[in-house]
Amino acid sequence: MKSYQKALGCAAILMFVGAAGAQSPVGLPVAVNTDPARAQVVLPEPANAALPSLILIGDSTVRNGHDDGQGKGAEGQWGWGNPIAAYFDPAKINVVNRAVGGLSSRTYLTSGHWERTQALIKPGDVVIMQFGHNDGSAVNDTSRARGTIKGTGDETQEIDNQLTGKHETVHSYGWYLRYFVAAVRARGATPVIASPIPRKSWDANGKIARNRADYAGWAAEVAHQQNVGFIDLNENVARQYDALGHDAVMKLFPLVTPDEHVHTNMAGAELNARTVVAGIKALRLPVLAGALSPRAAAIAAAEDERPVVDASRVQGEQPRDAKLPSIFIVGDSTVKSGGANGAIGWGERIAPYFDTSKVNVVNHAIGGRSSRTFLIEGRWDRVMSQLKAGDVVLIQFGHNDGGRIGDPAMKNRASGRGTGPEMVEDTRPDGSKEQVHTFGWYMAKYVADAKARGAAVVLLSPVPHRDVWEQHRDFASFAEWDREVATRGGAQFADLTLAVSDGYRQLGAPAVNALFSDARTHTNDAGARFNAQRVIAALKG
Repeated sequence: MKSYQKALGCAAILMFVGAAGAQSPVGLPVAVNTDPARAQVVLPEPANAALPSLILIGDSTVRNGHDDGQGKGAEGQWGWGNPIAAYFDPAKINVVNRAVGGLSSRTYLTSGHWERTQALIKPGDVVIMQFGHNDGSAVNDTSRARGTIKGTGDETQEIDNQLTGKHETVHSYGWYLRYFVAAVRARGATPVIASPIPRKSWDANGKIARNRADYAGWAAEVAHQQNVGFIDLNENVARQYDALGHDAVMKLFPLVTPDEHVHTNMAGAELNARTVVAGIKALRLPVLAGALSPRAAAIAAAEDERPVVDASRVQGEQPRDAKLPSIFIVGDSTVKSGGANGAIGWGERIAPYFDTSKVNVVNHAIGGRSSRTFLIEGRWDRVMSQLKAGDVVLIQFGHNDGGRIGDPAMKNRASGRGTGPEMVEDTRPDGSKEQVHTFGWYMAKYVADAKARGAAVVLLSPVPHRDVWEQHRDFASFAEWDREVATRGGAQFADLTLAVSDGYRQLGAPAVNALFSDARTHTNDAGARFNAQRVIAALKG
């Protein structure tokens, strides 16, 4: 019989780990070995205790079997944790691959492997974790009993483990990642989360299938929540697979087992390892950056693919008739893209819904900006210079506010989570320091400034991603923060995310896919017109 209860909160985990070190939380007995044979696997230890260590934990896509290719050489199955060692100088750092094939985030902990690995972690080390391939298995069976609850929540499932004969409290995938993060930090080391590598599987459009809607997306969510470094292996490897094409991708997997779709051969492991190194470079962790070998020099740091529009190419808009009231639109590229690569934002197609003999529609949105950068670049000042009593300001940010503050791949765009007054210092490319506020702080400033001029403000939650609206609620946190700021500041809030998602559901996935100019974020002309209609409907509501 199954029952559900609330799990320990993250704060409780941190407090417990800080006090007890290697102990496991209640309901996760360290002594349980879900697969006794795997519990006997001999794993490497740091070669030089005086050096910092890069420690890898994960499944067989990181370390396969005995890490010997099953005696088949380069055409055997290899995890990326093997070739990555060549990208580091062994005189400066230990690369310690503690991943174990067949395990999930749950069973890596309950089998005792984490207890033994944790004992090796010391201050200054870095731990990269990549789980997910085995977390979707059955929660309770007589074979592996390794599945985790889907998602990142605190729900639990009580089971009598059919494999071990012991009672166990099973948590969500995200819970286990948070546990590892807290435990690594408690040892004075730095945790990094990597999303699972993609499988050799193509979608209906001939692209490598991504896992943004499940384990890759959940890994990113936990990394964002915990403010830890994130390497999006799932997306970054998939993008390379797409560029290579079907036949070339097939050669990255064991040819002797053509049905193999998870485990790469050495060539595939090399590609994945290089992708991890690119992600490491983007994180700019001093202990790793200073220990890279000459072989790593040719690898470029991973970059956020979302473009930052060159402001010099964007013509500033002015109210057509200064005597009329104006509707000012503020946001990012989902609001105004200017046709770049076929992308059009909804703000560029909304004017026909207004009587322009009675009101000006002025679109100040610009691609690549967040609530933070729209302010610090002086763009809000330009809006304020045109704003007068009786005007209305529509503001939509969020697409570029996510990510980790300090991560170069975020291009100094990320804002802090929440709506509070806390600040985080960020270093800009020129070496100057910036005090970064929360998303809610920036939005509250916009509201307060506009209201001081006698204008009305409507905060809009972001339009949803192409690959998320079918699976779950997109931008839930940003919508909640917008709502909170609007309520406190006397503004209006429109849940544009849900308004557009509901419209997409009425259309159906094939029709929705035809509304986008890229893989997941930017709409084409038809998509912009559709979203503009939903904005009008949301405003009427």
